[in-house]
Amino acid sequence: KKLTDKADISVETRSGIISPRLREDGLVTVDMGVPVLSAAEVPFVSDSDAIVQPLEVGGDMLAITAVSMGNPHAVQVVANVDAAPVETQGPLIEHHPRFPARVNAGFVQVVDAHRIRLRVFERGSGETLACGTGACAAVVASILRELVVSPVRVETRGGELEIAWAGPGTPVLMTGPAVTVFEGEMNLV
Repeated sequence: KKLTDKADISVETRSGIISPRLREDGLVTVDMGVPVLSAAEVPFVSDSDAIVQPLEVGGDMLAITAVSMGNPHAVQVVANVDAAPVETQGPLIEHHPRFPARVNAGFVQVVDAHRIRLRVFERGSGETLACGTGACAAVVASILRELVVSPVRVETRGGELEIAWAGPGTPVLMTGPAVTVFEGEMNLV
C-alpha cells in the first residue's frame, strides 16, 4: 500500500520517534540509533565490557556478545542456524539472571564477510520470523568480533535486511522492504 508520497516520515515507537527514509528503489532505510555496548547499560551483569562474554546456559558455556539497540540482545555465533537450539536455549537465555531486564537471544551463522543468517528468540514472544533490532545487534556483534564487515546482508526466515554500521559511537542503518504483514478490524465497545 502507498500510504504517503513523502520520502521522509516520522514514526512513533515504544523506543521513541524514528525517521524512515523511502528510497527510490522502494526500500526503506531507518537510522536505528547508536548501539549500547556497555554491559551495565544493556543491562548485563558482568565485571567487564569485553566483546565476548561467557554465559552458562543449561550446563553449556556459551560465548555471547551483549548489545542494546533500545532493547537488550545476547548474540551468539553458531555453525548452522537451522540446527541452532533456539527453542531450548532461547527461553533460558531470555530469563538468565545476568540479564535483569530479560533479553532477546540471537543465533548467528556467518555465511561470508558480508552475509549472515539469523534466528531470534524475542523476550516475551518466542522465536519470530524477523527482528529489526535483532538484525542490527547481530551485525554489531559480528563486526565487533571481526567476523564480517559493513554492509551486511541479514537473512531471516521472514526476509532479508541490509545493515550498515561504521563502528562504535555511530548509528546503525537498517534497509529493507516495508510490507504489510496483516490487516484487521476491531470493534471497540
